[in-house]
Amino acid sequence: MLAIGLSGQSWGEALIRVGAVLIVTGLALYLVRRAAGAAVRHGLVAEPDELEKRVHTLTDVLFRTATIVAAIIAGLIVLSHAGFDITPVLAGAGVVGLAVGLGAQSLIRDTLNGFFVVLENQYAKGDVVTVAGVHGRVEDVNLRRTLVRDLEGVLHSIPNSTITTASNHTRQWSRVHLELAFPMTEDAERAMGVIDRVGQELANDPAFASRILAAPRAVWVDGLAAGAVHVKVLGDTQPGAQWDVASELRLRLHRAFRAEQVTMV
Repeated sequence: MLAIGLSGQSWGEALIRVGAVLIVTGLALYLVRRAAGAAVRHGLVAEPDELEKRVHTLTDVLFRTATIVAAIIAGLIVLSHAGFDITPVLAGAGVVGLAVGLGAQSLIRDTLNGFFVVLENQYAKGDVVTVAGVHGRVEDVNLRRTLVRDLEGVLHSIPNSTITTASNHTRQWSRVHLELAFPMTEDAERAMGVIDRVGQELANDPAFASRILAAPRAVWVDGLAAGAVHVKVLGDTQPGAQWDVASELRLRLHRAFRAEQVTMV
């Protein structure tokens, strides 16, 4: 039953306990961020940007989870100090939890898979990924679902349990990957020489040099089919820079091929 008269001491104890839960949660998240910042400043990590994204995603997930847990604990403390007997509530929670667990197995799978996504750092906010058949940029991730916005601007909410393979296009380094086709009558070696020259010029351009790790070049003849010579072009870039670099490379190759009178299929 609800106690009509509550002492200031009882409410004071409740507020102190609730505050302690919130303070401990906030302090833990603060220390995680400070530790990550110190690691970046002292050069203890090779990829500070990746660490920052991982810390941001991890602390965001932990904060949301801890907030829910703290709210539940706070509610039970307040009910207890308000005179309610919370023992039946705690006992009933086990029965309700069993019933909910049987009817919400997909939610449990979402949560478990989301936990491993965050723990293993498969992707984080800002990464460009392909998950569950959706390609786009990660806008948010928690233990239950991942939000991905595709190139058309559509925001997809993907339950984590449906993600069996996560392809991250912006982790550590990325790659320009082109396949160009030339007619059999074209001098393939001359065409490959033009590709290598243009790729090196692009890598030396101050506007792109910081984004290119290895200059795009013709690495091999990939096949002879349908009356054409297929040439594979590869180059390494900073994470996420592959699309801009590939676009500029295509434009420069188009100009060079016209100037050198190199014919493409």
